[in-house]
Amino acid sequence: MSIEVLNESGEDVDETTLSALARHVLDRMDVHPLAELSIVLVDEAAMTELHEKWMGEPGPTDVLAFPMDELRPGHVSGGTEDAPADPALLGDVVLCPVIAAQQGRKAGHGAEDELHLLCTHGILHLLGYDHAEPEEHKEMFGLQAELLASWREARAQAPS
Repeated sequence: MSIEVLNESGEDVDETTLSALARHVLDRMDVHPLAELSIVLVDEAAMTELHEKWMGEPGPTDVLAFPMDELRPGHVSGGTEDAPADPALLGDVVLCPVIAAQQGRKAGHGAEDELHLLCTHGILHLLGYDHAEPEEHKEMFGLQAELLASWREARAQAPS
């Protein structure tokens, strides 16, 4: 699995851990091992520009997801014996560490925890999940919570 982390934000971010989290999420979602993902960290100005251009909304946001292939949940998983899934270029998850830090403080946890949440959220969007409708919201946020819990558990059990 190819995961590229590009830090264009000017902020100090643990890129190795962010990449490991993304790998964990993709593994748990049974995404094809040859799939490709980019995580881009940007400053507020760049995020504002992207948010206004692509979402038509003013100001910066915390996370944007730009899917590359037409995906839906399970589409890039291991497939079946009769119809194996193909590797895919998942797309880009764009994160704004400054906004993540602000939100993390408001939520009572740190910037890193907020970046992990936002990265997981963005990956789920790339895999076709959405939260516009109540049932979609319940499914996506439940899955997000499960993935983050399993990530924290894996980190706690890893040798230091």
